[in-house]
Amino acid sequence: MGMIKEFREFIARGNVVDLAVGVIIGGAFGAIVKSLVDQVVMPPIGLLTSGVDFSKLEWVLKPADPVAKKAAVTIGYGAFLNTVIQFLIVAFVVFLMVKLVNSVRRKEAEAPAPPAAPTPTEALLAEIRDELRKR
Repeated sequence: MGMIKEFREFIARGNVVDLAVGVIIGGAFGAIVKSLVDQVVMPPIGLLTSGVDFSKLEWVLKPADPVAKKAAVTIGYGAFLNTVIQFLIVAFVVFLMVKLVNSVRRKEAEAPAPPAAPTPTEALLAEIRDELRKR
């Protein structure tokens, strides 16, 4: 029973839940970026390069052998190029997010701290001072 309770406490911690949310949102964001690259960014680039579909570009190291039913051995550099572009987009968005968080933190650090409330001793001394001024 102790292990189940310990596991439940581990899962209920804020850091674990935040991490899980981050991973789920990151996966969804990755799918959006993949769609953006494959369906929005690469088609115009392919059009500019005479209709080349970058995801299909590959170097054939060994052609397919239909008689022996062996597939071709290829290096898919076009798919790799798409992945590099996806990475650059994700890295740029993460950079912008970190920059935003850092600027917010700097503004919070620059904001003057509100004056501290007087301690009970200081409050008592202020009352004594005020009474002496009245006399």
